[in-house]
Amino acid sequence: MEEKSDPDHGNLEGGGEVEGDQSTSSNLDLTSFQLHDLEGVELPLTLIELDLTANRLSTIDSRIGLLSQLKKLSLRQNLFDDAGVEMISRWNAISGLQELILRDNKLTKILDVSIFKSLLVFDVSFNEISSLNAISKVSSTLKELYVSKNEVNKMEEFDHLHELQILELGSNRLRVMENLQNLTNLQELWLGRNRIRTVNLCGLKCITKISLQSNRLTSMLGFQDCVALEELYLSHNGILKMEGLSTLLNLRVLDVSSNKITCVSDIENLTRLEDLWLNDNQIASVEGLDSAVSGSKEKLTTIYLEHNPCANLPNYCSTLRQIFPNIQQIDSNVYS
Repeated sequence: MEEKSDPDHGNLEGGGEVEGDQSTSSNLDLTSFQLHDLEGVELPLTLIELDLTANRLSTIDSRIGLLSQLKKLSLRQNLFDDAGVEMISRWNAISGLQELILRDNKLTKILDVSIFKSLLVFDVSFNEISSLNAISKVSSTLKELYVSKNEVNKMEEFDHLHELQILELGSNRLRVMENLQNLTNLQELWLGRNRIRTVNLCGLKCITKISLQSNRLTSMLGFQDCVALEELYLSHNGILKMEGLSTLLNLRVLDVSSNKITCVSDIENLTRLEDLWLNDNQIASVEGLDSAVSGSKEKLTTIYLEHNPCANLPNYCSTLRQIFPNIQQIDSNVYS
């Protein structure tokens, strides 16, 4: 969900008209118009998508509650507080909504969205939310939940989200991984920039991407059963040893940069590894690297080892190029 920007958008502040090329009868994109309200803006009853990203709205126009065909509503990057969006919870006419984006506003709690029985995407990232209370009211149809950059301190109220595929809780105040056991279809778990010390995936096995960057981990143990895992991001922790990786045969990307690792180990069986990030550790030598990464010697295309003692050795890059015949990038050096 990258922020949209369009330099050709005009300024509708004061109730100007929407140009025809910015809207259709089913899609109205008012991104970056700096609107304080929607006075003078036509809202066709046939709208399916309404994007109000990057405006100055603090109260929601009641006409939106009449758009019975609406499937996607983005209120991202505005000035909404809890009271400013509360009435959405009572708008039964738009109960068929599938995506609701409230990212980057001034919310302190999660909106009651229980009327939206077909909700697939719910984003309340970049707010001031301290609790996941009311997540239990979100429809069990939900596939993507984004609550990053808030003040949440406990993982809870997920039990019914059996269809959830993406869970983003990065940049919060979490200390414990918990209550994930019912998320049996979860594919991506993003928990970077928290205060987690121990990995606990509650028995989940279908995950393909996990990020625990910038936490307080000292061990890599806990991923052994995640046999579908393709990408693992563990940079900026206090990990001392590479372990618990030998069963992750589908792993393509491994990032353990900025830790306290002294040698490369437990990845010799990995045959699909393409990207290996080991920079900013304490690896003294590339001796033995040949056998340590033997399973993916032919597959590996990117390796980072800069800011390790071994990166200061003579012939450092040429040695790595001999070990990995298909390497395309060593640190910032790109090879054709």
